[in-house]
Amino acid sequence: MSQSNTSNNRIDNNSNDASEIEPTKASQPEGRTSHNEDDSSIHDFDFALICEYFASIDRQGPGSDEATRRALSFVPNIDACSRIADIGCGTGSSTLLLAADTGAHVTAIDLFPQFLTRLSERAKAAGVYERITTAAASMDALDYAEASFDLLWCEGAIYNIGFENGLRSWRPMLKDGGYIAVTDATWLTDRRPAEVETFWHDAYPGITDIAGNIAAIQRCGYTPVAAFVLPDECWTTNFYEPQRQAQDIFLSRHGDDKTAQALVANQRHEAEIFSRFHQYYGYAFYIARKS
Repeated sequence: MSQSNTSNNRIDNNSNDASEIEPTKASQPEGRTSHNEDDSSIHDFDFALICEYFASIDRQGPGSDEATRRALSFVPNIDACSRIADIGCGTGSSTLLLAADTGAHVTAIDLFPQFLTRLSERAKAAGVYERITTAAASMDALDYAEASFDLLWCEGAIYNIGFENGLRSWRPMLKDGGYIAVTDATWLTDRRPAEVETFWHDAYPGITDIAGNIAAIQRCGYTPVAAFVLPDECWTTNFYEPQRQAQDIFLSRHGDDKTAQALVANQRHEAEIFSRFHQYYGYAFYIARKS
């Protein structure tokens, strides 16, 4: 689909190629949501340890520059006069690309100031620092005027407040006719083994399939534009593999800290679950227009 042809809505439920969307009547990643063998959520860990661990890697959840650019290709008319909010931006992989590729001004929002400090360092190195404003804020309490942004972006973080809740609560910030693009954990099959079903319903009770998320998009006052599943490399090569060295360094600093040990065990367990069950779930990108 061409960038400007938003009438030909597209979706892909089973591969990385887009196909047509039919309007549906169907009724906490990012990698930071999962549980380990002791059923501990990432949210049970100390925020300082979480920040230190995840600030040491470029991505705080599955993704890739290619996936970000693909999603951006469905959004027309974003230029130097546009304003983008990158919500739950982490250390800024998507923020840097959005600023560089569009020339727009990007407001990078994250709960953790340590992530934003790392983002600013990366932005200076990438030559886009002047086009980025950082804001330490919780995504469930954003205080921006109505119609502040042309595009809302959120990769791997909307699960923190729930897919539908995020779409609904952020909608007033978006200009009429503006776009939203988010990724979320998504079932890829109708049936799956009990182990992975239990894992994800413990980690993220709101997980559903693509049809369910498109229905939520429509309920929240958006027109679906596109949806596609992220390739496995977004999880393995870009998210789990970089953590291996980071885990060794992290444990060398906190080897006697049982909480730090549990945090690393949690992430290793999540990677192991993905290696065994990746055909049943993944991240999907959802792009929609404010109706």
